[in-house]
Order: sequence, then C-alpha cells, then structure tokens
Amino acid sequence: MTTTIRRRTLVAAGALSLGMTACTGTRGVSGASDGLDGSGATLRYLVEQPEDAAAEELLRTRLDEFEAQNPGITVDLQFMPFDNMRTILQTQLRSGDGPDVFNWGSGPSFGGALADAGLVYDLSDAYAEHGWEIFDFATERVTTDDGMIYGVPGEMETIGVFYNRDLFTELGLEEPQSLADLEQIAESVAAAGHMPFALSDQEGWQGGHQLSIALSSAVGSTGVQELVDGTRPWTSPEVVEALALWSDWEKKGYLTPFPTSVSYDSGNALFYSGEAAMNPTGSWLVDSIMTNADFEAGYFPFPAPDGPGIFSAGLGSGPMISADTSRPEEALALVDFLASPEHGQWMVENIDVIPPFPTDTEDLDVSPLFAQVLEEVEAFGSGTGDFGMNIDVSMGDAFNQALFDGMQAIYSGQGTPEEIAQRLDEAAQK
Repeated sequence: MTTTIRRRTLVAAGALSLGMTACTGTRGVSGASDGLDGSGATLRYLVEQPEDAAAEELLRTRLDEFEAQNPGITVDLQFMPFDNMRTILQTQLRSGDGPDVFNWGSGPSFGGALADAGLVYDLSDAYAEHGWEIFDFATERVTTDDGMIYGVPGEMETIGVFYNRDLFTELGLEEPQSLADLEQIAESVAAAGHMPFALSDQEGWQGGHQLSIALSSAVGSTGVQELVDGTRPWTSPEVVEALALWSDWEKKGYLTPFPTSVSYDSGNALFYSGEAAMNPTGSWLVDSIMTNADFEAGYFPFPAPDGPGIFSAGLGSGPMISADTSRPEEALALVDFLASPEHGQWMVENIDVIPPFPTDTEDLDVSPLFAQVLEEVEAFGSGTGDFGMNIDVSMGDAFNQALFDGMQAIYSGQGTPEEIAQRLDEAAQK
C-alpha cells in the first residue's frame, strides 16, 4: 500500500580507533564534470550489504546511469557485510588495496577515525567546487577537528521501535506514552502467546542501539550530549537504570530468548513473520519491512519514564574516497553523482532512505510507514525536533568495545548494571 504525499523540500535551519593523528596521505584535485572521459577507468565502489537483496540490483541499475553520463568510467560495485567491513576496511586501506570509493559511517569513530589515520581523501575543496548543498549539521559530522571534510554524510535516520500495528489492534493496544505503558504492552503481548520484542545482539553493535534509545529518552538530548562530552559520568543513576531495564526485561521473558545468540537478520525475521510484536531498531529497516512483512507496521520512539520519549537520530554510511586511489578525478565524479539532488530523490523514492541534503519529495509515492519516517526525519534535518543520539557513532573504539561487551554481559547475566556502568565510565576516560 502506498500513499501520495505532498511534502515541501526537505530543509534544514542552517543546513548528507585507528590511532595516528596526522592526515597524511590525503590530497585534493579539481573535480570532474558530467561526461568526464575516464579513458577506460574502472572504479571499485564498496558498500555495506543492503538489508534487502533487491536493493543491490536497484543500486547497480542506478550506477548504469552514472556510467552512461561518464563514458569511459566503469563502476565495479562490491558488497560486504557491515561487521566484515568494520574489521577489513582499515586493513585494505592501509595496504593500498582498498576500494577507490566506499560507503562508511559518518562520525568520529567511523569515517573520522579513517581520516585521522590519513586513509581518506580530503574533500574540503570538492565541496566548494561542486557546490554540494549538504546540511550544515551533517557536514559537521564528517569534518575533523582540524577542519578536513572527509566524506559526504550518509542518509538521515532515526532509531526507535517498529511494531505490528495489526497485532496491536487485535489485542486492543495503542502506542505507549510512557515506559510503564510499554512494559504493560509487553506483558499483554506475552500473555497472548507472542514474543514482545524481536531483539538480537549476536554481533554486539545492536546493544549499542538498544542502550542509546533507552538512555536518550531517559535523559534527553542534552543529557546524552553531556555523557558523550564527559561532563556527566557514565555511572550516573540514569545509565544504571537504562542498563537495568534491558536486564529486567530479559529476565521477564520480554526479549528474544538468548539475545546474544540471535543474529541481526534472524531477529528481523522474527518481526517480519509476526512472531514478535516489536523490533527496536532504525528507520533504515522500512524498506525491508515493506518487502517482507504481511502486516501494517507502525513506529514510535522508545518511551521515557514519564512521557512518550524521543527518537535517537543520526547519519548513516556515505561515500568517501581512498587517499591512495589512482583515479581521484573519476572517484570525485562518482561522489558528485551520489551527492546530487537527483540521486537524493532517487534514494527517497526507490530505497526509502533520506539524504542529508535538500531533496524535493513532492508528489512521491511512498508507503504510509515511510511517510511517517519522512515527517520525523524532516524535523531532525531542520533542527526543529528533539532527538537523542546513537552513542557508538560519537565515542571511541575503547568505549564502544566496552559498550558492546557490556550489553552482551547484561543479556547473558555476566555483569550487573552497576558493573557495566563502571566499565563504561572507565573506558570513556581512556
């Protein structure tokens, strides 16, 4: 089911652990224009494995259009699972065997760490030369402390809770307006013989999202920023309570049994099949839900103890160029294509993601679920709403490892909330 939405152009008020601090190896050249003759150049373009296999073919078809506009350039599109990229990409780039262009996370602990290590190309001049109209807040997320812009930010996204609207209606349930409401919903769902939450944490990073949404709603955007900045300790009562919440729900049977043994794909499948009523994850899952679920889905922020809560929000993976590419002009031509308003509109209409630059979405046919996400993400982009943070994007590797290990310890009963909070506080100071 789709609905035609009349949206104004997405606008913003004001504005898409590696060590080594010097940005050696980065450089900039004049950008290429449409129709650049690549003289038989082949660009390796590496992206994270899409949620849905159909998206692979969509992207390949879209890149055929780039090749048609740029005779002589061929794009060798390659896919790699996120967890593999997290461990392999750095090694490839250091060895000089990395891709020419790759999509990777926007933020200090992802692309920022690669930039600090001198492994990505400096796009500072390219922004001005190509006139990329990236929202200011998003550009800041791909800018190092010394002012180098290392990539085009990824899509704007939120993290909350998807739910089976049909099952909620059947059970007489409504979206929660407080944490107590959500717990009552979980009790009702369990009593009806369904799994309340499709929760996975085998890979580890999901636990970071799960703590992020609970903590963001508990302390608000200002409180999360204080934690990240180090002006509020990670041993704060609110952090302990957010950790204890997931621990308590695991013991009460509200979560997938043995979450640390459930993969990301398996957890999502429990939700698609209707076995689980809710799935705490990000807006990037909309397209897969529409493809794989036979029910109408809804989406709400993780509730606060005393209110409806706020969505966590951030930026996904966007294009960057290897510092050692032998085809910098051709690589810039590809990034310019990916940062264009036309490509932004294609992203919205074809793969249900929202770029971090102005995009005309008027009269586009999208699903009701994605229409809701568009509303919320537009508020994030315009700076008019209050949003929490995906913690691991803004913290360093030592903290993130403590975060991922800590949440797995919570689910496996190998650490108390107080102990995990202490480990997070110690890791944040490294």
